[in-house]
Amino acid sequence: NVDGLEHKRRKWNFLGRWYYLAAERLATRLPNEIVTDARVIQDYYLTRYGAASTMIAYGAEIERRADAAYVRQWNVEPEGYVLYVSRLEPENNARLVIEAFKRVRTRHKLLIVGDAPYAHEYIKELRERAREDKRIIFTGFVFGEGYRALQQNALCYVHATEVGGTHPALLEAMGYGNCVLTLNAPENIEVTGDAAIHYGDEVDLANKLQQILEDESSIACFRQRAQERVRERYSWEQVVDNYETLFAKLANKRIAENEVDFAFERNEREPFKGGD
Repeated sequence: NVDGLEHKRRKWNFLGRWYYLAAERLATRLPNEIVTDARVIQDYYLTRYGAASTMIAYGAEIERRADAAYVRQWNVEPEGYVLYVSRLEPENNARLVIEAFKRVRTRHKLLIVGDAPYAHEYIKELRERAREDKRIIFTGFVFGEGYRALQQNALCYVHATEVGGTHPALLEAMGYGNCVLTLNAPENIEVTGDAAIHYGDEVDLANKLQQILEDESSIACFRQRAQERVRERYSWEQVVDNYETLFAKLANKRIAENEVDFAFERNEREPFKGGD
């Protein structure tokens, strides 16, 4: 499984990008099968390397339940905050989300969930940009029940990642019934379709956040669409079925190859029975 396009991440220097490009090329030559998690990534490998692949995306659970007790520890109420979840790296655009939210007139909070142990200067910059806006809260990493509670009790979810394939956090936000606003990168549009609000830049995101916060009637519609899209395209049952089909194909191919090898070896061992 080749996952996303790691060489495009801005955190890597020339050597890091070269390494990932070399790994991409090897991934098209060594395995019996290549798995990609999005059509965009599948097309990339086919166009760049002439390598066909099997597209199998990730899955997500479908659930939504209130859990006021947990979210209140962050000084927020259920549906009283906008949620952003990501590693805090430049290509995940936390800066864009923070600057957009600062433009929005609302009493809702913005929860920034995530961290990056190797990006101290970048995170310091993010905190400095948010310092004067007390509505912006950095939680650091949150896992397990706490993470699920934050996802399921948000008013809406902002996804701003510009690099990669199918992002698990985006699928989880949809499965948990969030109204999703996502950056209009091709892979994000592929995942969400018409089940999310797409934006192009900081000003566009600020305007669309302002609109839904002032008129929350559209939120219920996008929540329903998000869960329906996960149910139709990204259920874990579909993921398992797709992998079972792939493994069966590989197993049958191996059996056929073994039968050919066995027949060839048998013919090699048998004496020639020609005429005099």
